[in-house]
Amino acid sequence: MNKLYLWGIIITAAMLGATYMTITYLGKSGLNGDIINMLAIAGAAALVIITVFVVVKYVRQMQTDTATGELADESWDNIGEYKNPVPFGWAVIFLGTIVWGMWYFTIGYPVNKFSQIGQYNEEVKADNAEFSKKYANIKGEQLVNMGESVYLVDCVACHGLNADGNNEKDAADLNQRISVKSVKYAINHGLTGKLLGTEATMPNRTGLMNANNNYAPITDKEIDEVANYVAGGFKDKNSAGAKVFAGTCVMCHGANGQGVAGMAPQINGWNSKLVVNVLDNGKVGAIGKMPIMDTLNPKQKEAIAAYVMSLSKGE
Repeated sequence: MNKLYLWGIIITAAMLGATYMTITYLGKSGLNGDIINMLAIAGAAALVIITVFVVVKYVRQMQTDTATGELADESWDNIGEYKNPVPFGWAVIFLGTIVWGMWYFTIGYPVNKFSQIGQYNEEVKADNAEFSKKYANIKGEQLVNMGESVYLVDCVACHGLNADGNNEKDAADLNQRISVKSVKYAINHGLTGKLLGTEATMPNRTGLMNANNNYAPITDKEIDEVANYVAGGFKDKNSAGAKVFAGTCVMCHGANGQGVAGMAPQINGWNSKLVVNVLDNGKVGAIGKMPIMDTLNPKQKEAIAAYVMSLSKGE
């Protein structure tokens, strides 16, 4: 027998034996008739056998075969390609994989039987319902404390212990509603996030309109001025930035940045709905993309909103 085939048989037997030993001795509990575990082991065995078979076949083929057939007209660096048909075995395996995949996703996976994923989802759903019921009436300082606890688990990795986003290198600074950098990004690029919980979008600088509903181009200098005015808390009403805001931004964001229902979000401070909408839908901004926080339940999101609002109040 060719040494290559012998080594293939030895490797296959060794790997299948190691899999069996792992299940029998290390796994102690065995398969226990769990269809998921049995499918996993069957898949592992199939992968071992098919992989070794394919490797042995093609290594052997490289040792003995010579290329034949008609060359294609094209060549690359004088390297030609033969017009050989697709290997029959490869075609069978390719089509078989497609058929197996369709079977697995429609019949093979036990969607109507026990599954660990399904059990986990049901347990999470039940725990969230119990959590919401237990803490339904929590308010005030207790809600802020809960929000801080959730923040330290789910938000601190990006926004940091001081909630400043590592000086806005990794995430937004939550100690203020909006920074100069974020205002400039919003004006230059527009925003498509669901900050109102809707599909409302903000146009970029070329699509901004003035109080007369006419397109109003905004210069780089005006962007700098209005960004400093907004990020500074709308304090200096006589500044150049205040005039730019009154001429370009006020119709959507309101005279003092309080937002207009159905038009634009509040930008002079945080509110619970705004924070929850960011958690629900994620956000793209000057620093990068914030993911959707879909692992949090509604009460946890409400608590995070309370905590974030407390930061800007110095509480």
